[in-house]
Amino acid sequence: MSERIATMIGKEEIAKRVQELGAQISNDYKDGSLVLVCVLKGSFVFAADLARAIDSNLRVDFLGVRSYGEGTDSSGVVQITQDLSRPIAGEDVLIVEDIVDTGLTIAHLMDLFRTRGPRSVRVCALLTKPARAKVQVKIDYLGFTIEDRFVVGYGLDFAEKYRNLPFIGVVERS
Repeated sequence: MSERIATMIGKEEIAKRVQELGAQISNDYKDGSLVLVCVLKGSFVFAADLARAIDSNLRVDFLGVRSYGEGTDSSGVVQITQDLSRPIAGEDVLIVEDIVDTGLTIAHLMDLFRTRGPRSVRVCALLTKPARAKVQVKIDYLGFTIEDRFVVGYGLDFAEKYRNLPFIGVVERS
């Protein structure tokens, strides 16, 4: 069986949307500072590009989360594999996620972060799949809404492969 990756969202379209999101976030946080929380591993590419597109005072932190393992379906259990390096009490926090599908991970992170006393917590997601939602979560800054397909590239993986692709694609098997 061979695999081919079909492009769903091209790198130019992604770059344009990331710039638009960066401008919107810059405007919303122009009078303060921001903690950009990159949810590892999937959002690291998106978070890096987004950080460069934001013209505001910010610091970046990382949070390791696992809910998929080696499969293509969420286990429904959110495991923190790496916590933040500094407290977020009194800070404006923007959680940067690669994809929101079931909503369980973001809902869990929002609840967790609220216990840590931030001034505000918002969500920025590159992708959302409304067809897979199990809980409704508010996405304050959204890149793209996609159909219910398993996607890879631009940080998203399948069994740790394909993260380095410069586009969002769908694995096609023949």
